[in-house]
Amino acid sequence: MATYTPKNILITGAAGFIASHVANRLIRNYPEYKIVVLDKLDYCSNLKNLTPSRSSPNFKFVKGDIGSADLVNFLLITESIDTIMHFAAQTHVDNSFGNSFEFTKNNIYGTHVLLEACKVTGQIRRFIHVSTDEVYGETDEDAVVGNHEASQLLPTNPYSATKAGAEMLVMAYGRSYGLPVITTRGNNVYGPNQFPEKLIPKFILLAMQGKPLPIHGDGSNVRSYLYCEDVAEAFELILHRGEVGHVYNIGTKKERRVIDVAMDTCKLFSMDPYTSIKFVENRPFNDQRYFLDDEKLKNLGWSERTTWNEGLKKTMEWYINNPDWWGDVSGALLPHPRMLMMPGGIERHFDGTEKCSDGSSKFLSASNQTKMVVPVSKSTGSPRKPPFKFLIYGRTGWIGGLLGKLCEKQGIPYEYGRGRLEDRSQLLADIQNVKPTHVFNAAGVTGRPNVDWCETHKTETIRTNVAGTLNLADVCREHGTLMMNFATGCIFEYDAAHPEGSGIGYKEEDKPNFTGSFYSKTKAMVEELLKEYDNVCTLRVRMPISSDLNNPRNFITKISRYNKVVNIPNSITILDELLPISIEMAKRNLRGIWNFTNPGVASHNEILEMYKEYIDPSFKWVNFTLEEQAKVIVAPRSNNEMDASKLKKEFPELLAIKESLIKYVFEPNKKKVTE
Repeated sequence: MATYTPKNILITGAAGFIASHVANRLIRNYPEYKIVVLDKLDYCSNLKNLTPSRSSPNFKFVKGDIGSADLVNFLLITESIDTIMHFAAQTHVDNSFGNSFEFTKNNIYGTHVLLEACKVTGQIRRFIHVSTDEVYGETDEDAVVGNHEASQLLPTNPYSATKAGAEMLVMAYGRSYGLPVITTRGNNVYGPNQFPEKLIPKFILLAMQGKPLPIHGDGSNVRSYLYCEDVAEAFELILHRGEVGHVYNIGTKKERRVIDVAMDTCKLFSMDPYTSIKFVENRPFNDQRYFLDDEKLKNLGWSERTTWNEGLKKTMEWYINNPDWWGDVSGALLPHPRMLMMPGGIERHFDGTEKCSDGSSKFLSASNQTKMVVPVSKSTGSPRKPPFKFLIYGRTGWIGGLLGKLCEKQGIPYEYGRGRLEDRSQLLADIQNVKPTHVFNAAGVTGRPNVDWCETHKTETIRTNVAGTLNLADVCREHGTLMMNFATGCIFEYDAAHPEGSGIGYKEEDKPNFTGSFYSKTKAMVEELLKEYDNVCTLRVRMPISSDLNNPRNFITKISRYNKVVNIPNSITILDELLPISIEMAKRNLRGIWNFTNPGVASHNEILEMYKEYIDPSFKWVNFTLEEQAKVIVAPRSNNEMDASKLKKEFPELLAIKESLIKYVFEPNKKKVTE
């Protein structure tokens, strides 16, 4: 692929948020490029955003409006501009409902002026037009495949409509006049320097002041968030390697509800979310979800680097260190900022607390409630569909039963599947009747009472573990539904590359190497086949433990009742901690294979020592060797360590195995014993 090398770049709107990060990055990394910034310094622009670049010899700032044809033509000619990166735009959706003409003027007319200047001068070798994911319109709540670059544009608000209109002009100039255009459509971006009319900086500044965090509607709207430096890197790549005439989505599949963003902000500031989050009246129209297919940009060589927790923490620290960066932003921090964007960049807003027409506050108080109160919709139509509804298979199983209890606790509507996995018609009936957003498969044959049963019931094991699981995955794929599949990590065993006690665990991409039991063979077989389904999230569970020490499937219950036990370190899944994470993974629409264990390992003796310390001081046990164990079992057992770093990166709060055992299993049971 040919690499493009610019000489003189004009970046519009680079005193704003995203463009300033791009400009600073290019000026820092490419001292041979001349960067000219054109910005009219509107209310959401700030020259301080360009402080890192202002002393650089390859940087020049020009205050002006892209709507001035004379100025734009003058700059292109006198600065010998060969590349334009066009960021300048009005972007706040709330403002577009009250001042839509200003959006048309800036976003459509301003873009048209730039394009015409490019046509007249005839010297532009690249025109990168920065658009938004909102031009695609609302994504179906249950869609597992995002909008790709060729998807239809269906904007739903004045802001996105003007951005779509600008895109049409860009495309027309590319086709009619041969202008070398590239368009980008990005997810939400957050990070330092952002004007606090946007969700994340607004929440952070309000939290810094100890004020409530306002959420439009019920907070179920889903958005994808990218950290600003990752996005700047994407633009750097598109500038140099993007193909003329192409569109590139800049996105992430890691989605979060607005209520989750508020909860995470509260957590960072040690605030009680139940008293700190307030629900306010929704926008006139608030898209439920935007979801992008980002494979095209990934194929170009880009990947997201910054995790959500890392990025949010960096952003919080920046605003704490720079509380006065934007001056008086009290108007922007209102639940529904009403700003008049006047020519010349004057910002005006109504001071004081927002009031409803009857004089009452738009905040809905939750002070007398034990949980957050969701406002009742003023709509006279049918009630809003819940954001999630789960269909769970494995009702009579241990994990399936616990999932149902968790859904009840979290207020998530759910139903158990009635069909058998091997009967496709029954599965179709379940999907059509329940209409789930997600399907959880906790059904399967593990053996009665253990995996030795599978050695003499191979066809039954295949029917459920292989054929049934594939059947469900295929039905879910037909209906565009994500399937959370509880699998097993008992498909590996210690070997020369992963020796016992080394701390080197098997990763998600490693090939299974344990074939000692027929149960494990079927699980490894179906996992490999499920890789062909992009709607499946595979969770490798190992030696599950819960706080219910009376459950016969609990690993602690098992070994505490054995006459003799081996003593081998293994990866383990603490269900009390990890099952809620599986629900969160579904909400985030995560896919692929995940080692679903707590980090680290624990041996049989270490667990039984804890059992003796916390539960039964008189407890005793006897060890025996693997060779001795082999004489009393039919099929060998898997022993291994699994690398949980992928899960830990997504959920940094995940505890190491021994810490989790104490917190979720032994401490709760110790209280019961002493009471």
